[in-house]
Amino acid sequence: MNTSSDARLDWVAPVGAALNRGWRILGTGLSFLLFGVGGILMGLVVFPLVWLLTWNRARVHHRMQFVIHCAMRLFVEIMRGLRVMSYSIEGADKLREPGQLLIANHPTLIDVVMVMSQVPQTSCVVKSALFRNPFTAGPVRSAGYVPNVDSARLVDRCAQVLAANHSLIIFPEGTRTQPGKPVRLQRGTANIALRAGKPLRPIIIDCQPSTLTKGLPWYSVPSRKFHISLRVGEPIDIAPFLDAGVSRAVAARRLSAHLEAFLEQHRHAHRET
Repeated sequence: MNTSSDARLDWVAPVGAALNRGWRILGTGLSFLLFGVGGILMGLVVFPLVWLLTWNRARVHHRMQFVIHCAMRLFVEIMRGLRVMSYSIEGADKLREPGQLLIANHPTLIDVVMVMSQVPQTSCVVKSALFRNPFTAGPVRSAGYVPNVDSARLVDRCAQVLAANHSLIIFPEGTRTQPGKPVRLQRGTANIALRAGKPLRPIIIDCQPSTLTKGLPWYSVPSRKFHISLRVGEPIDIAPFLDAGVSRAVAARRLSAHLEAFLEQHRHAHRET
C-alpha cells in the first residue's frame, strides 16, 4: 500500500482548487479593472474622435453604438480568454434584425454586456446612475441610450427609438433577479411595446454556477468557471392583449403578467435542457 502517494494526492487536489479559484478572482478583478479604464478612455478619447469625424450628426449615435458593441465583444472575449467564464448563444442571427424590442431576464451583472456584444447597433434602457458614473457617463450619453427616469418620458422616448427602426434592449425587471426568487417585471416594458405597437423578442439568459448576482461582491467567485447561455426566442405578439374596449392600462397589466410567466417558465426550461 503506497501511503506516500495517497498522502500526496490528499493535498494536491485542494491546493489545485485553491490556485484555480485564486486565478479566477484575479482574472475577474482584472476584467472589471479593464472595463472601468476602457470606459474612461472611450469617454475621453474614442467617443470625441467619433463625434469629430462624423459629419452627419444623425449617424453619431449609430457609430457610437457600434463602437460600444465592439468594446463589449472584446470584454467578453477577454473574460473567456482569462478562463473566468465561457458562453454559448442560440439564435444570435435573430438579434441582427433592425427595429426590434429586445427583452431579457437579468440573472448576472454582465447580462447587458453579453447581449450588447451580439447586437451591432442598438439603443438600451439603462439606470440613470450610469449617466453620472465617470466610467460610463461618456459612452451612454454619446450612444443615445435612454435613462430609466420618469415613466411617461421613458415610454415616449423608447417609442421614438423604435419608430425610427432602431432596436432597443430592455431588462424589464429593472434590476438583477435574486437567486431563488421569481421574475418580477416593471410595467414600463409592456407600456412601451403597446405604445410602439411592436412585438417583443425575448432573450433567455442563464448562468451556471450562479455568480455576479445582486448583493454578491465580484470577488465571490463560484467553485468553477461559470457559463452564460443566451437563447433567443420568437417574437411575442402584442395583438392578443389589445382586445376591443380594453384600456391601455388593462392591456399593459395583462401583457406584463404574460411576460413574467413566459420568462419564468423559459428560465427554468432553459436550465433543464
